[in-house]
Amino acid sequence: MHARRQLAAIAVTAATALALTGCAGTGAADPGGQGAAAASDGAFPVTIEHAFGETELAEAPERVATWGWGSTEASLALGVVPVAIAQQTYGANEDGVLPWVADELEELGAETPAILTDDGEAPPYEELIEAAPDVILAPYSGITEEQYELLSEIAPTVAYPDAAWTTPWREVVTTVGTALGLEDEAQGVLDDLDAELAAKAEEHPELAGKTVAAVWDTAGTFYVYTPEDSRVEFLSALGLEDAPAVAELQNGDSPFFYTLSYEQLDQLDSDLVLSYHDTQAEADAFLTSAPISAIPAVSRGQVAQVVGTELIAAVSPPTALSLTYGLDELVSALSAAAEPSN
Repeated sequence: MHARRQLAAIAVTAATALALTGCAGTGAADPGGQGAAAASDGAFPVTIEHAFGETELAEAPERVATWGWGSTEASLALGVVPVAIAQQTYGANEDGVLPWVADELEELGAETPAILTDDGEAPPYEELIEAAPDVILAPYSGITEEQYELLSEIAPTVAYPDAAWTTPWREVVTTVGTALGLEDEAQGVLDDLDAELAAKAEEHPELAGKTVAAVWDTAGTFYVYTPEDSRVEFLSALGLEDAPAVAELQNGDSPFFYTLSYEQLDQLDSDLVLSYHDTQAEADAFLTSAPISAIPAVSRGQVAQVVGTELIAAVSPPTALSLTYGLDELVSALSAAAEPSN
């Protein structure tokens, strides 16, 4: 209750500033001044169900704030520039903006929205109050129920449908489209991305039917990503299949990943291994590690590596803007790994 009283006090002190800026303002969802995409006729009111209940939006939002991952890109792909976006600390520039987001803002002729500080603990309530959103989009995030309730006192908030950080990337796009009254446009975005994926799959028949295990070995801990994770889910569109061993070894750590002891790595059987590495040095060390060599695909040389924070951020998990940003490099690595090198 202390946090709720604090939020109420912040809201009171911010009231004068909000009155001066005007919630209905100038092209509200558009710091760049070009105006938001028009919502479909009859789209509102709309009710969106999620893990903490449901959120009703009576009319098309004009001031959009995004939190978590992917909702910024979905909003921009639909032509709506948020007034505030979550700071990104991985693969982003010094301002906390991801490269594909920066590119899209430039393409739209829009200024960079307010950057919401992400300290890894809780959303920055004061910054959100200052941004004066009329909707907060967090369909792929880790907000708790208490945080959701506090956010909802600032503006109607859309949380994830089931569990934190597990929303499929396509559902992020459709959820944002529904919230903005742009469902048809959201489907158009997905159709375009699916066409790109289908074209890549057709260009690379060597991937069809190959099983894959997506992994990350870091700081002495070996992670395996499950089909629940969006970084794995979209690989199926390229013709790849989930390795049965991934499900067989799952130990319940999390719905979308689990840790595996080095003594068990010989059981992680798949046609390909897809591994993630912040640096080239880490990628090289992975291939020469004695414990890692116990993985059957590694011993055969059938390893695709995603190297560098920017590329990792683009494809794990993908978003409405980043999927095509990193797709060529990812597919090239997978194709090279599709045949054994020894």
